[in-house]
Amino acid sequence: MDLASIPSPSSGVIHLGPLPLRAYAACILLGVLAAVWIGERRWVARGGEKGTVADVAATAVPAGLIGARLYHVITSPEQYLKDPLEAFYIWHGGLGIWGGIAGGALGAWLVLRKRGVDFLAFCDALAPALPVAQAIGRFGNYFNQELFGKPTTLPWGLEIDPDNRPPGYGSFSTFHPTFLYEALWNLGVAGLVVWADRRWQLGKGRAFALYVAGYCLGRAWIEALRIDDAHHFLGIRVNDYVSGVLFLAAVTYLFVRRGSGPDVVTKRPADGADVPSEA
Repeated sequence: MDLASIPSPSSGVIHLGPLPLRAYAACILLGVLAAVWIGERRWVARGGEKGTVADVAATAVPAGLIGARLYHVITSPEQYLKDPLEAFYIWHGGLGIWGGIAGGALGAWLVLRKRGVDFLAFCDALAPALPVAQAIGRFGNYFNQELFGKPTTLPWGLEIDPDNRPPGYGSFSTFHPTFLYEALWNLGVAGLVVWADRRWQLGKGRAFALYVAGYCLGRAWIEALRIDDAHHFLGIRVNDYVSGVLFLAAVTYLFVRRGSGPDVVTKRPADGADVPSEA
C-alpha cells in the first residue's frame, strides 16, 4: 500500500459481535442524529417549541429517503432494469440529494402545517444542520467505494479495489476522494450559514437559500470530477443542470428577499389562537 494515499475499507459492513452493521446506513443515521441535534438547538434559540425538530424528523426523514431513492432510480434507471428489486436496496448506495431534500421538505411541511408552525422559519433553523448531515452521510460512499473522482497521483488519492473501478480505469489505483471534498465543502457551507445568520439575522427562508446556493456551487466542481455512470445532456451531467437551476433560484431569492428581517416562529397555544413570536 502506498503511504501517500487514503486506503479504502475492505468491507462496507461493520460487525458488532454477531450483529452486522452496514456502514452506509450508519453514516446516514449519524447524519440524521446530528441534524436533529443542531436543528433543535437553533429552533429553540429562535423561539420555537422544544421537541419540534425531532417530531418533524419522524416523518421528514423517511419521506426524504424515499425521495432520494426515487430521484436516483429515475435519473439512473439502467442500473435496475435487470433486477428491479435492487431499487429497494438502499444500503448498496444510490441516494439523490435533491430528491431527499424535496421529499423531506414535503414531509416537514405536512407536519408543520398541522402544528401551525411557519415553514420558512423551520427551514432557516435547519439550514446549517443539513450540510452537516450530508457531510457525515458522504462517508457512506467511502465505505462502499463508490462515487469517487478521476484518477490522481496526489498524496490524498483514494485507493479503490480493482472490482470497484469503472470500465477503462482498471490500470489506475488511486482516485480523487470526492466524498471527502464534498464533506469538507459541506462543513464550510454550514459554517458560512451560521456566520451569515449571526451577522445579518437571515430570516424568511434566506438562511436556507444561502445553504442551497453554497451547496450547489460546490457540487458543480465536485460533479465535474466524478466518473460514475450518469445521464448527460449536451455533454453535461443532469445533476449539474439541477444544481445550476437551484443555484440561480437561491441567489435570486436572496436578492429579492434581502433585508426581510428575522423569522417569525408561529406557536399554537392550547386555545387554538396563533401567536407569532419573533426569533
